Amino acid sequence: MKKFIYIEKKDTRSGFGDGLLAVAKQNEAVVGLCADLTGSLKMGDFQKAFPERFFQVGIAEANMMCIAAGMTIGEKIPYTGTFANFSTGRVYDQIRQSIAYSKKNVKICASHAGLTLGEDGATHQMLEDIGMMQMLPHMTVINTCDYHQTKAATIAIASYFGPVYLRFGRPKVPVFTLPDQKFVIGKAVKMVSGKDISIFATGHLVWEALEAAYILYKEKNIQAEVINIHTIKPIDRQAILQSIYKTRAVVTAEEHQIRGGLGSIVAQIVSEEHPVPIQFVGVEDCFGESGKPEELLKKYGLSAEAIVKKSLKVLEMKSAR
Repeated sequence: MKKFIYIEKKDTRSGFGDGLLAVAKQNEAVVGLCADLTGSLKMGDFQKAFPERFFQVGIAEANMMCIAAGMTIGEKIPYTGTFANFSTGRVYDQIRQSIAYSKKNVKICASHAGLTLGEDGATHQMLEDIGMMQMLPHMTVINTCDYHQTKAATIAIASYFGPVYLRFGRPKVPVFTLPDQKFVIGKAVKMVSGKDISIFATGHLVWEALEAAYILYKEKNIQAEVINIHTIKPIDRQAILQSIYKTRAVVTAEEHQIRGGLGSIVAQIVSEEHPVPIQFVGVEDCFGESGKPEELLKKYGLSAEAIVKKSLKVLEMKSAR
């Protein structure tokens, strides 16, 4: 297999900011709400271009969610912006009762998710949000892998009716998907074809999975199939099943707690449809800590090397069956 390369690194939150501006130019119903983090969420260009459609609510995230829910009654398409921990943990009751329950057309856009928030530490490194949001009826959950995919997803969700949780990050990461891609909600993207093992990855760990696949092929002649699960809910069951029927071995990779995230969802599908050996790459029931993003990924076992290790382990389980 060929090694994936990238030309530059960009933060996925900038993909959100650029996508928001682009979709606002296309659709005048789009409005933006922010909880005193305009710069961090890259919503400044939208604010300058459409000041009458931008609402700075201050450090009042619960109010922001309720305001956004109310705006949908007037057929607006509100995009709320704050950090992932404030977009979920601080406002879960408001999301459940005022948005998800009545299927309000609110786009909950959450930056600074996961360990790669880095130096801000455990209190801000939200690692439980995918689980919290995917359990809510009516909620769509999206976790993008790079700048281009985040921009495309930000544009796409405006045309999708219903509540959406869009998760992205702070650090600059490799840009490796196409700039003109069409983002299809609920449709996984096969990045690499393979016959020996299926690696289902989401968010920042898609790049790590691609690196792992190259290492496996170069050093062990193992052909890994890498699938980008950008939509956690509704998940692409068909793509998952097609892959595991072929490879009969699975590794999942996510910048999230192992419990309640992508791994748990894939494991449920595997157990229901086609039981095969499975291993999980994710944070193992602990909080994070302050540090450089790259260092934290290695320490908590979210690196390409960790994916390789789990892949070799699951292949041993496969051969022993």
